[in-house]
Amino acid sequence: MALDKDTEEMLAALNMHSVSELFSDIPEPIRSGISGLENGKSEQNVRNHIEKILEKNVSMNRMSSFLGGGAYDTYVPSAVKSIVGRSEFLTSYTPYQPETSQGLLQVLWEYQSMMCELTGMEVINNSMYDYATGLGEAALMAARIGKGKIFLIPETISWPRQSVLENYCRGPGIELVKYAYDRETGQADMVDFESKLTDDVFGALLETPNCLGVLETGADEMRQTLGDKILVAGVNALSLAVVRPPGDYGADIVVSEGQMLGNFPNYGGPMLGIMGCKKKHVRKMPGRVIGLTTDIEGRTAFCMTLQTREQHIRREKATSNICSNEALTTVATAAYLALSGGSGLRESAIYTMKKSRELANAISSVRACTAPVFSGPNFSEFVARFPIKSTELIEKMVKNGVIPGVEMAIEDMENSLLVAVSDRTTDDEIRKYAQALKEVLK
Repeated sequence: MALDKDTEEMLAALNMHSVSELFSDIPEPIRSGISGLENGKSEQNVRNHIEKILEKNVSMNRMSSFLGGGAYDTYVPSAVKSIVGRSEFLTSYTPYQPETSQGLLQVLWEYQSMMCELTGMEVINNSMYDYATGLGEAALMAARIGKGKIFLIPETISWPRQSVLENYCRGPGIELVKYAYDRETGQADMVDFESKLTDDVFGALLETPNCLGVLETGADEMRQTLGDKILVAGVNALSLAVVRPPGDYGADIVVSEGQMLGNFPNYGGPMLGIMGCKKKHVRKMPGRVIGLTTDIEGRTAFCMTLQTREQHIRREKATSNICSNEALTTVATAAYLALSGGSGLRESAIYTMKKSRELANAISSVRACTAPVFSGPNFSEFVARFPIKSTELIEKMVKNGVIPGVEMAIEDMENSLLVAVSDRTTDDEIRKYAQALKEVLK
């Protein structure tokens, strides 16, 4: 193919002879293989073409979905969508100019205030990307505060979260050591935990509910066992409307996922990483903190009080490189919390727990099925065991209009699924799950 003059000049500057050399680092098997595109189409034809492609997607409104594992199909009030759709809020860009961003800054400050109340923590930052990246940042933060090179994590941690955490810890040389879980309750094995607690451990992660859906009842014991080491609590944000917040049992750092509070699952994003800490650790925390102040005329004003990004302060003192963050999903969560109020959150949480128990009972009523597998208390999800492989069960249940849950990436759980409900789950959907299960296992 003949090259135009501009292309030839650019290739010469790069010391290359062909355009294909630009892509030589990409393995052949994963290249797109596109060789020549069709002529342009009209807007209407393009729309029709794209809509045909989109029809291949399965909407949660067309099937009964019981997926969880970090992203949840919770109800989003129409008012939330209207608020975040306003041009004043429709951005994740950093509000560097406070004189022109008072509305957005106030919403972000209100978010921090409401989240502090929900978690019981003294400080909440203005978002990380999601739970997993928040967890990675929490491990780095704990390492800055404590002494040692080992961070204890539960054996039940999900592989996506573990993968992100490993990436964060690789550079600083932090070693991740797992502590076991009780095979009956699904909760942390405190005997094993204590045996792993060496002098080189600087902190530990307690997830409640954990990735088996089980709420931990030993948070106080873990806090006491750790002594002055750092306790990082990974929590379900909605569950805090009905269970003890991490601030109550002395967590130093908290991480959570805010997607369930006013945001849609959307193929797993955009999410909202919630992160907070005790006030004494605030200067070790990444991200930004919005503060309440007054302007030169004495009027109430809002500004970014802490900005620990490496481009804002001396690089060696920076604790973060996050810039354009999850401000838009933060606004959505702030709107959701304000619209729901404490009573609304409790109502959603109680409804969710109730439907979780009802679904577990419905599954257990089917021959050779067990739910929940573990005896520890649950919030919105639980592990269910079936008499056939989970991959086979999912394939057959989907044909019956039900997405039955998430496969378990844990040893000896190939016949199990993590099954979740939300405040959108109905009695009809629970009956549909049980009926589809009976059909599949006939």
